[in-house]
Amino acid sequence: MSAVTGFSCIRCDTLHATTDFSKGGEVYTCPACGGNLQVVYDYDEVKRAVKNGLRGGPETGIWRYMPFLPVEKSCRKPPLEIGRTPLYRAHTLASRLGLPSLYVKDDGRNPSCSSKDRASAVVLARAADTAFDTICCASTGNAASSLACLAAPLGVKTVIFVPENAPQAKLVQLFVYGSTVFAVKGDYDDAYDLAVSAAEEFGWYNRNTGYNPFTREGKKTVSFEICEQLAVEKKKKKPFFAPDAVFVPVGDGNLISGIYKGFSDLFETGLIPRVPRLYGCQASGSDSVTKAFQTDGVLRPSEGRSIADSIAVRLPRDGDAAVAALKGSKGDSIAVGDDTILAAAIDLARCTGVFAEPAGAAPLACLKEAVERDMVGPSDSVVLLASGNGLKDVDAAKKATGEPAVIEPTIEDLKRHLRS
Repeated sequence: MSAVTGFSCIRCDTLHATTDFSKGGEVYTCPACGGNLQVVYDYDEVKRAVKNGLRGGPETGIWRYMPFLPVEKSCRKPPLEIGRTPLYRAHTLASRLGLPSLYVKDDGRNPSCSSKDRASAVVLARAADTAFDTICCASTGNAASSLACLAAPLGVKTVIFVPENAPQAKLVQLFVYGSTVFAVKGDYDDAYDLAVSAAEEFGWYNRNTGYNPFTREGKKTVSFEICEQLAVEKKKKKPFFAPDAVFVPVGDGNLISGIYKGFSDLFETGLIPRVPRLYGCQASGSDSVTKAFQTDGVLRPSEGRSIADSIAVRLPRDGDAAVAALKGSKGDSIAVGDDTILAAAIDLARCTGVFAEPAGAAPLACLKEAVERDMVGPSDSVVLLASGNGLKDVDAAKKATGEPAVIEPTIEDLKRHLRS
């Protein structure tokens, strides 16, 4: 399969060849310690494939990075375009924060309106390669709606487990796309455990974030896009240009570990000279990764509650990889309160036009904290990853914006309200 040579365990570093083991026809976790796995590549082979870059390739979206992906070129891909989301120069925010080179990557422009589409696309291609016809996953909403969206045109059955308090907008997406949906009495962690058990019991393919190593491989493609888009923005001769810092929402830890993997892939193949500093952005009620990184590196359960439901997790399922990404990139992790996150969502929308759900606005909230603490400065090029669209959770936005004024259909009443 492509340039893949095996899998390494993030926890114990054991290296497994692709032929060493399988679980229900697929590789999931390390048989030595149960830790999450990471796909290992022959970078010399990748170098030969990419040569001087990827510009002008026949594929679009994430599939133009096929030499970096763990699927066959002939794999069955979702027909929707995933990736190639815009990178905006945030002029107003840049002026306010004293960061001349500030950008927002609007990944809510993916088909199901979140970064999760990158992971789901690769997982679906991998499932097709291994002949599975039913895929399950647990999700607070975005991973599930992503899987349902991309699986529907392929005719692949999806079984979804969500916590019973999942936002209605995300549930509606699931039903529209034809998924079988179970609302689990409990939180994301309870739904996650049930999905693992169900996949084992019924022989389904398991898309669970972190548990399935191919989710990280899909999410890393945002790193490739950021570097390509910055090279164009800054008029560089080389096809890739790495920013100095990237602020990433962190819940289960899979997104930031994927982004680190993407930048590391580019570094290992000589396409960028360094890996950017990564800053994990968490809610203070769901801050296991932040506490682990800032103390002994050991993940411990948090309260797991936040208005930013997409990053509200008690025990991050890819937390070890997230901590490793922060350490490997010489970055840091920041946790802020829900009120700060909601305020950032409003600032992001009014200053850039990007309407992000609370999790997608957390990077701006944490960037403000980082500026105050001199963690980034005017010489840094900084990217904020807005991971999901605000329409995913309108109720959260309403808490920060209020309700419209109700008036009579007369110009007099309009003038009265304008005066007040």
